[in-house]
Amino acid sequence: MRQGPLAGRYPAVSSMVVLALVPYLALSGALGPITPTIAHSLHMSLQTMSLGTGMANAAYAVGTVLAVQFAQLLPQRRMMVLYASVLVLASIITAAAQDPAMFIVGHVFQGLCTSLLLISAAPPLFLGFPMERLRTTSMIMNMCIFGAVALGPMIGGLQASAHAWRPLFWIVAGISVSALTLSLLTFEDAPPADISAPKDPVAILLAALGSAAAFFGASELLTHKFLDGLTVVPLLAGLLVIVALIINQSTRSRPLLTIRSMLTSTIPVAGIVLALFAAAASVSATELSAGMLATRYPPLHVGLLYLPEFAGAVITAVALGVVITRRSLQYLPLVGMGFLAAGIIVLRIQLPPSQALTLIGSGLTGIGVGATVAPALFVAGFSLPAANLQRVFAIVELLRATAAFMIAPVFAHFAATVGHGRFTGTGIALWIGAGLAIAGGLFAVLLYALGGARPAKADIELFLTGQAPAWESPPLLAAVRRKRIKIAAAEEPAPS
Repeated sequence: MRQGPLAGRYPAVSSMVVLALVPYLALSGALGPITPTIAHSLHMSLQTMSLGTGMANAAYAVGTVLAVQFAQLLPQRRMMVLYASVLVLASIITAAAQDPAMFIVGHVFQGLCTSLLLISAAPPLFLGFPMERLRTTSMIMNMCIFGAVALGPMIGGLQASAHAWRPLFWIVAGISVSALTLSLLTFEDAPPADISAPKDPVAILLAALGSAAAFFGASELLTHKFLDGLTVVPLLAGLLVIVALIINQSTRSRPLLTIRSMLTSTIPVAGIVLALFAAAASVSATELSAGMLATRYPPLHVGLLYLPEFAGAVITAVALGVVITRRSLQYLPLVGMGFLAAGIIVLRIQLPPSQALTLIGSGLTGIGVGATVAPALFVAGFSLPAANLQRVFAIVELLRATAAFMIAPVFAHFAATVGHGRFTGTGIALWIGAGLAIAGGLFAVLLYALGGARPAKADIELFLTGQAPAWESPPLLAAVRRKRIKIAAAEEPAPS
């Protein structure tokens, strides 16, 4: 087997994963302040810019499904090198863009390659090293998924204050080159995961059509009404296609995605619910409150006010590392939902929020999001055999990306069009966000109760061997079914 000089070296492999994932995720949080600068530089309307960002986010969502298909049938590490190479090319094209088409195409491929790398690189980082590394790996993944996004407002504010955007994109290109270099140095010519796995073009087509339509409709909300045919029709049609994808994969005998085993088991469903509600609720916390503050302070000042979000990401990454093998892992997302709701409520106390309220609120929401999304992903992943981890990552990231990236334009449109006062709509949207956080936590608790699930310590050694899940997850609504059986048995007449 051909190997690079740093193959099997944990520091090099983990650094490669970080460098591959961070650039696009950080950009997703940094684009807001520099969007007008990019649009002006490339003679692009803000609507066109919104469309380009929406299509990049759609590509990120589609890449999660595409990565699973490629991993089954093609040599995985060779494909990772290909993904990293395309990411470098896309980053260079975006940074050097001379017109809207060049920028949008490059940025779309940045989103696609980032999710391809996430699904192909992250699970082997968990499964390819001893259990002692799991604590560090979980912390790294939490920082990659949310920490990079949390730094976005400050990075974007720094670039906006300099009235420039290309330096940031060239830095991203440089980081992508480093990721490609490490992918070559850590190369191990691993075979396909399952060469006998079926090809599933229907799943890929449904994911592509659903994501593209939904994100297109959401992006058009910048200049169109919600009930305009150009917005509501593709938005709702896209969501219906994604639902059709879930149904398709749930009913197939040999599906590409392990949706059936996830949606019929209590703990994975609860984990997915927590991740989705947290992603949807957190949108209102940062983007809407930052939009209000942008009318008072320069971009860098606003970015610094949200720096406590990154501190919250660091705190929760450490917390995840501490509880990753303990029963308390299953409690962490519920605690996070409480922090998230509290953070949104703090930001809602005064509109626009004061600097002190913003610092407190952003810190609380940072802890909230950091304690929910990545931990909920682990909760779902540990509930199934390790062989399914790649598919679990793909499903959760597809749904989370749809909730996070698509809800943002909807909330922004709602805030700008509802009510008569200047910030009436924003205030209502923030209350909705807090309500989503609370409802998500209560719904997860209800699922545990109806399924008869009990938090348990994860058996990581058993999980890593691939013999069984890290803990037992009862079937969905198992407690209700058992109760019905007992009632039916009690009502059955005794034999004469």
